[in-house]
Amino acid sequence: MEYVNPIKNIDEIQLIKEILKKQSSRDFVLFVLGINTGLKINTLLSLKINQLVDESGTIFSFLHVDNQTIYLNDQVKSALTFHLNQNKTTIDDYLFKSPKSELPISRQQAYRVIHDAARKAGIDDQIGTHTLRKTFGYHAYIKGIAISLIQARFHHASPSETFRYIGMDATDQKIDVNL
Repeated sequence: MEYVNPIKNIDEIQLIKEILKKQSSRDFVLFVLGINTGLKINTLLSLKINQLVDESGTIFSFLHVDNQTIYLNDQVKSALTFHLNQNKTTIDDYLFKSPKSELPISRQQAYRVIHDAARKAGIDDQIGTHTLRKTFGYHAYIKGIAISLIQARFHHASPSETFRYIGMDATDQKIDVNL
């Protein structure tokens, strides 16, 4: 398995979002949901619309999956609304349904979507499906979320494992109380 990196630059994230939004609402919501929840790609691909939206079309504030409760922020809700308005779906459909079947897209297809969008955005770094999760972890930590909470979300054994996973090391840690 090839090592991939998080996307640390916010401008690059925005550019990928713009590219994917023009390309496919499904691919756009895959990226947005991935970088805002930190869920594994297999979990994302197995999501059904009824796990995120009720029968009246109201998007839930929390997703309950894999014994976790995941907050769905405004970015996710906006992307979901865009996707659902663009497509004819039923509540029982997979969120990331393949156009060729009733099943979700494959992990390989998800990789191609993310990797190709990164290349179109001019990102030469190693990018893949784990990039979504790593990007979530990196930016959560940068915004002040305790590494222990990110570690718990990722089911990692130690904080050092999580630091490595999100592309940081001990020298990157900055403690500034700014009193």
